[in-house]
Amino acid sequence: MARARLLLPAAARFGGQRLQAPLARVLGRGDALRLVGPQQARCFDVLPAGWPAAAVSRQADRGDAAGHAWLRADPVHVRPDITGARLLAHGRAMQGDAGDAAAILPALKPLFGDAGYLLDAPVPERWYLQLPEGAVLPAFSPPDAALGAELIEHLPGGESRSPEARRWRSLLSEVQVVLHNHPRNLERIAAGRPAINSLWFWGAGRLPTAVRCDYRQVLSEDDTLLAFARLAGAGAAALPARYPEPGEDMLVDLRDARDLARLQADWLAPLFEALRAGALRELALDCESGEGYLLLARQRWRVWRKPRHGFGA
Repeated sequence: MARARLLLPAAARFGGQRLQAPLARVLGRGDALRLVGPQQARCFDVLPAGWPAAAVSRQADRGDAAGHAWLRADPVHVRPDITGARLLAHGRAMQGDAGDAAAILPALKPLFGDAGYLLDAPVPERWYLQLPEGAVLPAFSPPDAALGAELIEHLPGGESRSPEARRWRSLLSEVQVVLHNHPRNLERIAAGRPAINSLWFWGAGRLPTAVRCDYRQVLSEDDTLLAFARLAGAGAAALPARYPEPGEDMLVDLRDARDLARLQADWLAPLFEALRAGALRELALDCESGEGYLLLARQRWRVWRKPRHGFGA
């Protein structure tokens, strides 16, 4: 019998939405857990410890990550507002194509080359900096953590005033000036696509020496998570519309879910039924905010437990 683990967003993302009564009873009879550490680290063992997204995704994209340190420098759209600016789009939402890199990179490469960094773009939504040996970097936030937030809270180095943080903020300002004046953005806007008006630095590191995953199949829309799965030797595939028939142990990335009714219909209800019928031996629910639940078929006899109508503590 297989196992399944669902990666869910922070419990608060579902607001006041409630689980349907039958599902609330199943969840109430399960074991509530308090999960610690970054969500991805609860699913993958990476040596050395960390989450070097740039190197791992580079290896998936080009196969040449070994021997160098890498940093993602992804094209993003930032919108000014009254209090500053906010990150509004990144990744596939940018609707990028190879023509963007061909037009824009020649204007940006000299900025990075003067600092010793090599910029290239093997995939429209994933641009990379190859870092020189011994490069000292400030802390960077992943774009998902900054989406919709005040940009100032997620600048390179955070609140640090270290020389490295100042250097990267200065470099980012120069990049934004070049992008603001670039004619390619006029073409993108005319085509109804967001302007590439900034880059997002994140995921620094080297290719891990080892990556292990406890699940044989990983389903996700996150290319970085799929890249880690492939490096771990697991199957990696796009997220289907709903729960497939049980087979191998499965890690399912549902962190983008916001509609609890749809989540119940497409995933929770069929998974709970598979658990009841014996097709699954266990189901783990893993919320980004640290709430977790372990569900087993034998827990159905815990009839004295109260229903749990949401994922919050």
